[in-house]
Amino acid sequence: MDIQTNGFLSIEQLANRMCGSTRTSDRTQTTEGSSFKDILDKKSEEQTDILKFSKHASYRLTDRGINLTDNQLERLNEGTGKARQKGINDALVVVDDLAFIVNVQSSTVITAMDSLQTDDRVFTNINGAVIM
Repeated sequence: MDIQTNGFLSIEQLANRMCGSTRTSDRTQTTEGSSFKDILDKKSEEQTDILKFSKHASYRLTDRGINLTDNQLERLNEGTGKARQKGINDALVVVDDLAFIVNVQSSTVITAMDSLQTDDRVFTNINGAVIM
């Protein structure tokens, strides 16, 4: 390996510094024997398990005085998982008297409302619904 002396790190040097390991001669394998694709797929799966709230949804929760219990949050996660299994992209997930619009692919809650804000009971820009 040629170590650069121009003040900038090579990609390999940076990777070694960030990962804290030396690379093997086979560039598609890590030291543990997993390919980059395997690691990326695993990280992607882990990320989809974590439900995030958009800035808009966080504002709506605060503005409307909605406080989710742990049980409700768990059921919202479960409903998002069910929507993912059915291939839904943008889902209406109803938990108790709360309605959430969730972008399933990014596991992000787009907006939230309770039964008082759903007077007309019309939801747009969704392609599926899950009632928990």
